[in-house]
Amino acid sequence: MVFNSLTFILFFALVLALHALPFRWTTKKINLLLASYVFYAAWNPPFILLLWISTVVDWYAAQALARAQGKHARRAWMLLSVVVNLGMLAYFKYGEFLLQNFQALAASVGVAYQPPAWDMVLPVGISFYTFATLSYTLDIYLRRAQPAKNFLDYALFVTFFPHLVAGPIMRPTELVPQFASPRRASADQLRFGLALMTLGLFQKVVLADGFLADPSDRVFESGTVPGALDAWMGTLAFSGQIFCDFAGYSTTAIGAALCLGFAMPDNFRFPYAAIGFSDFWRRWHITLSSWLRDYLYIPLGGNRHGPVRTYFALMGTMLLGGLWHGASWTFVAWGGLHGLYLSGERLLRARFDGWRPGPFALLSLGVLTYALVNITWVFFRARTFTDAWSVLRGMFGFNPGAAPILPLVHLLAVALIVAGIFITHWRMRDTTVESLLAKTPPRVIAVLWGLLAFAIVIEQGKGSAFIYFQF
Repeated sequence: MVFNSLTFILFFALVLALHALPFRWTTKKINLLLASYVFYAAWNPPFILLLWISTVVDWYAAQALARAQGKHARRAWMLLSVVVNLGMLAYFKYGEFLLQNFQALAASVGVAYQPPAWDMVLPVGISFYTFATLSYTLDIYLRRAQPAKNFLDYALFVTFFPHLVAGPIMRPTELVPQFASPRRASADQLRFGLALMTLGLFQKVVLADGFLADPSDRVFESGTVPGALDAWMGTLAFSGQIFCDFAGYSTTAIGAALCLGFAMPDNFRFPYAAIGFSDFWRRWHITLSSWLRDYLYIPLGGNRHGPVRTYFALMGTMLLGGLWHGASWTFVAWGGLHGLYLSGERLLRARFDGWRPGPFALLSLGVLTYALVNITWVFFRARTFTDAWSVLRGMFGFNPGAAPILPLVHLLAVALIVAGIFITHWRMRDTTVESLLAKTPPRVIAVLWGLLAFAIVIEQGKGSAFIYFQF
């Protein structure tokens, strides 16, 4: 079930109606839990078993961790959680990738190994709920948190349908306490939640799917060698598409949770207005960035053991972060480039520690950051390194005589939308949607809301899945 479908609208209306009825709070939580299982089962019912295994194992591992006194016993329970969760993730998401690489390695030493066909379906959202459940047991192991007081609250944390399949990646300390007492959205929360859902669906349905997906697909999927204009415009189209798609999902999810009376953290904060790459990762997929920082970067040494260890931690974190996004070396390359960017930025900051750039320099650095981020998007979007090199050669003028790919209407649409996204991010980089709405007259908000909803209805048709569902 996807947010941008009529099925979800009917499902969500029913959930809201049940949540508004005068049931006991425990009954309402059971309703939300069952609704979340129905939401997930709409993709592939058998995979609920994996979700249930992860929930039960981590619940009992956390309870045992809290009771255990010895260091070895606590470590054993923590490792049980890690092995079960990462084991399922490795098998379903990386099994084929590992098998293909083993086959290539065997062939390189003269061994002709032909593995059986791998036809395993990737469970939707497994990367997201694996990180969410792991944070529960790891926080208890590190004595940062206490176990949930009852199984229902923990199970609802894992399966809560707004964040289940594509984030934001919630921590138990952020959501479990909200289940302790009855919650119901106020009139203002309901209005703001529905407005956020409308904005998120507009980003996904109208901008990402309606205008930006086709130009991106034509450049990256046509098999035609692109010239400089097509390579840049196709890449810019994807940069806008992936932002509108994923930020649209997160905005819709946060709005849906708010309509039920629950708060979820921001996942995007106008990332294309970033000045530098550490700033970019404070603004892009914020909940993943903080997860990688807390559970990878800091355990790898962080910035506490000298520059060499810091650069190793940065590169290791970003390489693994790239692999988390997909079982392909192109994703590893994407993560590696961001690791190099972050390391280079750290070197430059140390070298020019006393420099305070003015407004024009800040804008120039922002444009440079955006351009370099777009180069990384080539590896994220391309299916193979051959495709990626073809687009990169085009971007830097090394595909002379390439035939045009994108018609003028696509070039104009991409230019206008991407420019609009970039300008909006810069205008909003130091503020929030909430503060902007607070200063906007209600009549203007009503008109804009109606226009967004009308555009969604006009454009809606395919109900395409969100890009991050594949991760």
